[in-house]
Amino acid sequence: MIGVAGGTASGKTTVCNLIISQLHDQRVVLVNQDSFYRSLTPEQLNNVKEYNFDHPDAFNTELLLSCMETLKRGEAVTTPNYDFKTHQSVGPGSKQVNPADIVILEGILVLHDERVRDLLNMKIFVDTDSDLRLARRIKRDTVERGRDVQNVLDQYAKFVKPSFDEFILPSKKYADIIIPRGGDNEVAIDLIVQHIHTKLGQHDLCKIYPNLFVFFSTFQIGGMHTLIRDMQTTNHDFVFYADRLIRLVVEYGLGHLPFTEKQIITPTGSIYPGVVFCKRLCGVSVIRSGESMENALRACCKGIKIGKILIHGERNDGRQLIYEKLPSDISSRHVLLLDPVLASGNSAVEAVSLLLSKGVPESNIIFLNLIAAPQGIHVICKKFPKLKVITSEIDETLDDDLRVIPGMGEFADRYFGTD
Repeated sequence: MIGVAGGTASGKTTVCNLIISQLHDQRVVLVNQDSFYRSLTPEQLNNVKEYNFDHPDAFNTELLLSCMETLKRGEAVTTPNYDFKTHQSVGPGSKQVNPADIVILEGILVLHDERVRDLLNMKIFVDTDSDLRLARRIKRDTVERGRDVQNVLDQYAKFVKPSFDEFILPSKKYADIIIPRGGDNEVAIDLIVQHIHTKLGQHDLCKIYPNLFVFFSTFQIGGMHTLIRDMQTTNHDFVFYADRLIRLVVEYGLGHLPFTEKQIITPTGSIYPGVVFCKRLCGVSVIRSGESMENALRACCKGIKIGKILIHGERNDGRQLIYEKLPSDISSRHVLLLDPVLASGNSAVEAVSLLLSKGVPESNIIFLNLIAAPQGIHVICKKFPKLKVITSEIDETLDDDLRVIPGMGEFADRYFGTD
C-alpha cells in the first residue's frame, strides 16, 4: 500500500504512472483521492466559487478508508467517479478496482489523515516548485475542466495556496520519501521501484512485522536446508551443514548491531573510512538446542560471554524457567538469543521476558534461529515489537504436537547424536 501526496499539479499522477510502468510484471492498481470528493449540494453549486476543494472536509474520507481497507484484505471494491464540471459524484459502484500486489493511493491530502497513513506501507511526497505547480494547474483547469484563467487564479489565491500551507505542506513530515521535481527525478523513481521489488520478494510475514528478517536464499542455502531436513542424512553431515547455516545466521545477526565510524591508515599509507564493531555484546543460548549455535558465535566474536537459560515444557505447552546463568552486566549489553527452532514461541517469550527482567532493553535483543513457524513469529513479533527476529527460513505451520512442519525433527537430538 503506497501513498503519493503533494500539492496541486505537483506531478503526483506522473510519478505514479512512472512507477506503474516499471512494475509491468506486477499487478498494480491506482486509486485517486479525487474520486472521493463529496458531491456539492444545490446551495454549494450556486456559490461554487466560494467552495474550498482543497480542504480535508471536501473529501469523503470514511468511504476512502473503507475502500482501501477492502483492497488491503485482497478483495475487489467499487469506487465513485467524480465529474469536475458538474461537481457531482456518480456514486459507489461506478468503477470496480480489483485486488492487486500493489495499491497506489494518490491525492493532495493522502498523508493528512492519520487513519489513512496507518494503512500505508510507503508514504511519498512529491515536492515541486509552487510557480511551476500554478502554471500546470492553469493549463489543466482551462483545458480539461472548462474554467477560465481568472477563475483559476482567484481560486488559487483564496483557497489552494492557503490550504496547501495549512494542510498539505505539514503532511510532508510524515513521508518516508520526498521526491523533488516530481516525475523528472528519474533516480528517485528507480530507487522507489527497487524498494518495491525488494518488499515484494520478502515473505508475507516480513511485510507485517518490520522486526522480522529472513535473509536472501540461494541454491547453496536451499541445498543445506535440504540436507539437514532429510531424515536419511547422517549425524556427521547434519552437524556439518547445520554449522554452516548457523554461521550464516550469526553473521547476518551481527550485521544488525550498531557500529561507529572510524578512519584507519592502511599499510600502504592510505586512509580507509571504516567502522568499529559493537563491543558490549553477549550471547544467551536456550539449553539445549541453542548450545549448538555457541561455537559459531565464538568463532565470529572472540572472547564473547555466553549465558544459558533452561526452560522446561509443561502441559498445554506451558513453559517454566528451570535455570539461568547470565553475565552480571547483561543489562548494558546487546544480546544475541540463540535457539535454532522457533515453534510455538512460548519458550522464546519466557526467555525474552527473563532478559527484560534483568534490565536488557527490548531493542537490544536479537533472536537468532534457523527455521521458524508462522505461529511462533506472530507470538514473538507482536509481544516484542522492538526485538529483532532473524531466521534463514519460515516453514509452513505446526502440527498438533506443536512440531514445526515440514521442519527438521528434534534438532538437539540430531545435532548431539542422542536421537
